[in-house]
Amino acid sequence: MQLANKKLDWDQFLQIRQEVINSWPTGQEVDLADGVAYQAQLPAKLRFAEKLEQAKQEGITLAQPRAGVALVHEHIELLRYLVDEGGADLLPTTIDSYTRQNRYNEAQAGIEESRAVGRSMLNGFPAVNHGLAACRQVVEAMSVPVQVRHGTPDARLLAEITLAGGFTAYEGGGISYNIPYAKDVPLERSIRDWQYVDRLVGYYEEQGISINREPFGPLTGTLVPPSISHSVAIVEALLAAEQGVRSITVGYGQCGNLIQDVAAIRSLEELAEEYLNRFGYQDVVLTTVFHQWMGGFPQDESKAFGVISWGAATAALAKATKVIVKTPHEAMGVPTKEANAAGIRATKQVLNMLKDQTMPETKELAAEVELIKAETRSILDRLLEFGEGDVAVGTVRAFQAGIIDVPFAPSRYNAGKILPARDYRGAVRLLDFGNLPFSEEIKDVHREKIGQRGKLEGRDPSFQMVIDDIYAIGKGMLVGKPR
Repeated sequence: MQLANKKLDWDQFLQIRQEVINSWPTGQEVDLADGVAYQAQLPAKLRFAEKLEQAKQEGITLAQPRAGVALVHEHIELLRYLVDEGGADLLPTTIDSYTRQNRYNEAQAGIEESRAVGRSMLNGFPAVNHGLAACRQVVEAMSVPVQVRHGTPDARLLAEITLAGGFTAYEGGGISYNIPYAKDVPLERSIRDWQYVDRLVGYYEEQGISINREPFGPLTGTLVPPSISHSVAIVEALLAAEQGVRSITVGYGQCGNLIQDVAAIRSLEELAEEYLNRFGYQDVVLTTVFHQWMGGFPQDESKAFGVISWGAATAALAKATKVIVKTPHEAMGVPTKEANAAGIRATKQVLNMLKDQTMPETKELAAEVELIKAETRSILDRLLEFGEGDVAVGTVRAFQAGIIDVPFAPSRYNAGKILPARDYRGAVRLLDFGNLPFSEEIKDVHREKIGQRGKLEGRDPSFQMVIDDIYAIGKGMLVGKPR
């Protein structure tokens, strides 16, 4: 099948579907008509897309944690705790690492071991192994909508089971769940596999069931410049819209400088609308998600709450539709339910305090918005040129050429040539542009700002700055200054 950004023919979809649902026994439980009927009877309080649209209209930011454990009843207990004790507005079901790699035999062994020892031996919920009835059990036990959050290059079977199982939002995409997560998965394959996921979501939409789709904004979560994550989010939004998806949430991971982060969320929404309209997808409901800091955390809980609260404040001032919440145990591995709830409560306190406040309109903020827009358009327009107008083809070719390049990604289909570092105020800039198609004018802005930092720190800009910046927040700073 030749790659193209074209809506999958329904007969072709059904042909692929047979292979997908036969790849593990629980797949055969799924019937599309039954899935649609089940989704149709869910109450409004469990519909993710509706809750996001309402929040956008009201101008408020919703709080959503990450969470998932191996066994059904324990998972239900965990999610309920995060609503009752944490005040979560939206819920996740984070999927375990074996399922993300389609290693269902090992996920099954993890379930059995968890039952034997009486605690979760997986780092998430193995939805494929548990199957349809268990997914519905989880959804029906909740008072707020639940999203599937994972990290899966081939998420087709997971989508079939969880959507028929009543989950009303699905995270990821063919770039954002491949390049930062896998080493050897070709982009052509993951884009095709995610076209299947989006065609499935589009089918539900055609039956009157709106499922929210969310590209994964932070990518590697390590000093990712806004224009890189924006380009990926917009490409994945365009690919999803072509397959019939109508509720899309574009995301961004906190970098730490308030002005850059607010400018990033603002420019992301404006650019996504611009490109969706350009390609004729005018009926998409677009919302935004801000991810609290995805890099290294301080081990001290009080310091970790400081990082969490700064993320909450930024999300509120940026007017993101929702914020993904971190926990004070971030530096120590999988958090307890108590720590997870504490992170949500801290976030909600800040969101509530700032919901009626706005970010002052300054020249610096406006300049940052325009810089991010200029950079993102440079990447996307060259990508479309490479694809001769086809965004799917253009994406594969642009990654091959390094026109789009994700820092610190494991994928061998990513050039890995760009090198980000912070400027003297902590905004993420570029030390090495690789093959990014930026004008000299844009490059000069980066050089000047990193150069200013070098002068203030009495050193030449170098790779050591990058290393210092990666560890800085864990050590109690934003900019990694020399000792």
